[in-house]
Amino acid sequence: MENADLKLDGNALGGELREIFSAEMTIARSTCAACGAVREMAELTVYVHAPGTVFRCRSCEAVLVRIVRSGERIWLDPSGVSCLELRAQV
Repeated sequence: MENADLKLDGNALGGELREIFSAEMTIARSTCAACGAVREMAELTVYVHAPGTVFRCRSCEAVLVRIVRSGERIWLDPSGVSCLELRAQV
């Protein structure tokens, strides 16, 4: 089997992505990319009075996640999270 035979586009993961993003996110454990602290999303410091929502690490104050809504669009920037652990839907 060649590498080209193993490649799929993002549509192949549609069901899995739907399962992941319908999970209870407040209990998802995030790992801060800056300091390595691991906390549930509910334990992060959240600022809502910006042009979006900003989630910060309680240990080092680094920005973990940004969410901006405008009309029918949502932008999600999780670049401050090195790992996100979700509970599987069983």
